[in-house]
Amino acid sequence: MAAHRKPRQRSLGGHTARTAATLALAGAATATGFDGTGHAEPQLTPAQVKAEVDKLYQEAEAATEKYDGAKEEADSAQRRLNTLRDETARRQDGLNTAREKLGSFAAAQYRDGGIAPAWQLALSGDPDRYLDDAALAERVGRRQADAVSQVREQLRGIEQLRGAARVELASLRSRQAQLKRQKKTVTGKLEEARRLLAGLTARQRTEVTGDGTAPGRASRSASDPREALGQDGPAPTGSARAAAAIAYAYTKLGSPYVWGATGPNAFDCSGLVQAAYRSAGITLPRTTYAQINAGRRVDRSELQPGDLVFFYSGVSHVGIYVGNGQMIHAPNPSAPVRLASVDLMPFAGATRVA
Repeated sequence: MAAHRKPRQRSLGGHTARTAATLALAGAATATGFDGTGHAEPQLTPAQVKAEVDKLYQEAEAATEKYDGAKEEADSAQRRLNTLRDETARRQDGLNTAREKLGSFAAAQYRDGGIAPAWQLALSGDPDRYLDDAALAERVGRRQADAVSQVREQLRGIEQLRGAARVELASLRSRQAQLKRQKKTVTGKLEEARRLLAGLTARQRTEVTGDGTAPGRASRSASDPREALGQDGPAPTGSARAAAAIAYAYTKLGSPYVWGATGPNAFDCSGLVQAAYRSAGITLPRTTYAQINAGRRVDRSELQPGDLVFFYSGVSHVGIYVGNGQMIHAPNPSAPVRLASVDLMPFAGATRVA
């Protein structure tokens, strides 16, 4: 009788084990990208980097304009709050003085004993003098009643000021929170743009960040637009103030772009425009979306030197037109204040402020 033997369990070894291991490693390689076709981040071409960086800069500038607007509102709220606090303190001093006077009068009455007028007349050795004193006391009493009324009015006024100050403080804190959010948005987009640019060679970065301006032109300073633009014709038309603003802008060619800056050594786009016209004696709002409404709208075909030119659907960028299809603007953190074509970006409108 043949012995019944239990089938032998074959261990996972030898050729079978090696095959399983090979399959496992192949799967892992596919899952982790070891074969070069997995999840490795694709390398962007310089053209793709330029498109992405331009998009990030445009989004950052839109956020910068919102930051500038929120900062302007926060500064105004802070000034109003300071004014209210100063006025409250001034009125509190006046109230304290009035209270001291009332306290002195009350103390004097207490010292006199507060004797009823009829008894004082009966006990007085000189009734005629008493009657004179009584009439004076009545007048003093009326004045003191008026003083009490004034104190009450001062108290109401101070409480109203304190209520207004509380409202302004809440407004200020809201604006400060908005500033913090906008700053985070701006810095995040600028950091992403820097990361993308850092992956390029120096030559590629120059190609990506260039805006078509002729070499050497961006750092040139001049007060005459014909010199920088190579014009041989008559000087551009426009008001004296517009010419003064243009002259200022030329002196700032090559200045760095810093978001939120209004000069004198660094600018963002709306900050440069504001500073240029401030030098010419014209006060402009801080943000692009307010500046576009600060003057008379003009068609693109009617542009004159000194006109403000705006770009993108959200009106998030601005430059100063200088003639010959050119403007001076503060582009972005990768480029200084420079001359550029008005065809460089999507045109949104123009305004004449001088």
